[in-house]
Amino acid sequence: MDTGTDRYDVVVIGAGPAGAAAALSARRSGATVLLLDKSDFPRDKPCGDGIAPHALDVLTDLGVPDISANFAPIPALHLVGPSGGAVARPHARPAYTIPRTIFDNHLVEAAIRAGAVLRRHTVRSVADHGTHAVVDGEIHAGAVVGADGAYSLVRKALGHAPNGPGHLALAIRGYAPAPNLAPEQRIVTTKSGWPAYAWAFPIGDGRANIGYGEVLRGPALSRRRLLDRLAELLPDLDTTAATNLRAHHLPLSTHRPPPAGGRLLLAGDALSLINPFTGEGIFYAVLSGALAGAAAAHRDDPAGRYRRALRARLGPHLRHSRVAAALSQRQWVVDAAVRAADRDQRVFDALIELGLGDGRLTPYTLAAIARAATINRR
Repeated sequence: MDTGTDRYDVVVIGAGPAGAAAALSARRSGATVLLLDKSDFPRDKPCGDGIAPHALDVLTDLGVPDISANFAPIPALHLVGPSGGAVARPHARPAYTIPRTIFDNHLVEAAIRAGAVLRRHTVRSVADHGTHAVVDGEIHAGAVVGADGAYSLVRKALGHAPNGPGHLALAIRGYAPAPNLAPEQRIVTTKSGWPAYAWAFPIGDGRANIGYGEVLRGPALSRRRLLDRLAELLPDLDTTAATNLRAHHLPLSTHRPPPAGGRLLLAGDALSLINPFTGEGIFYAVLSGALAGAAAAHRDDPAGRYRRALRARLGPHLRHSRVAAALSQRQWVVDAAVRAADRDQRVFDALIELGLGDGRLTPYTLAAIARAATINRR
């Protein structure tokens, strides 16, 4: 390597779930790791805070098994379709609502305990020099993992633009008093602005994470519209009393750049790994981060290693979720899916796996949705 101020095997830009998972994974492979973030921790991050069990599985494998210990499990999901039909069924495994202020800080602390160096630093430039990468002209690395969000600098360095209309959603999130909210995740879809939905996820302390989002397709969405739709779709909650109301963009997985090139790798939101129907991103973040960190720890072809690992682990699921997203553009398909899930736990479980984990559109599920659509149209 050229002479530089700092030298690490792996530099991770962004210390959110994807970045922390990358740091943990690289350390498990024996690499020296520098973890950079523009913020001090703990810090807030606008998000639905929903943590699926699939994400917890990945974190357990990374040596972080206790992150949900102080939070009540959420055993069920209540989903309302665009025409008003609903399904409420238990999850095969419970989910959790863990505020990102707590969740992200826990992961960062785990990465530090594992030996990663955390530094507050706003990255301005990333360059791939073939044999190594350089961050801001002075931090040298065998590989760089870009876990720096929807408008990733590392993604830009690879020559890829951020997601545009049709592949980018805007959502607003806050915390509302909800002492009587049932212990279930609630998702209320709506015809207006389709695809769009509001959510209410109880935390277990008398509050709920609430929000509303829709896919951007044309004119910019105003804060007023987001708040008005939030109030309309969650009429039993005092949305005006919500605190920490913040908007954020969600780059959908229907338009992903190549995951890596040379010494630069992308993970989480930087790779547009947001489920196009549910908006779930934490599972994708920690999984892609773990795969990226393991690949980056190797001097030999980290990009190729990562591409192969990601394709093997998530490739079929992402193809199926893209098909599901295309089908869900038709509201009657979603209404039929809700009816089918209400009639059949097996269909419900398959849809949950597709929306929150790494499931697939099975023939059984498609046939059940087709039957529900046909019966309703008779």
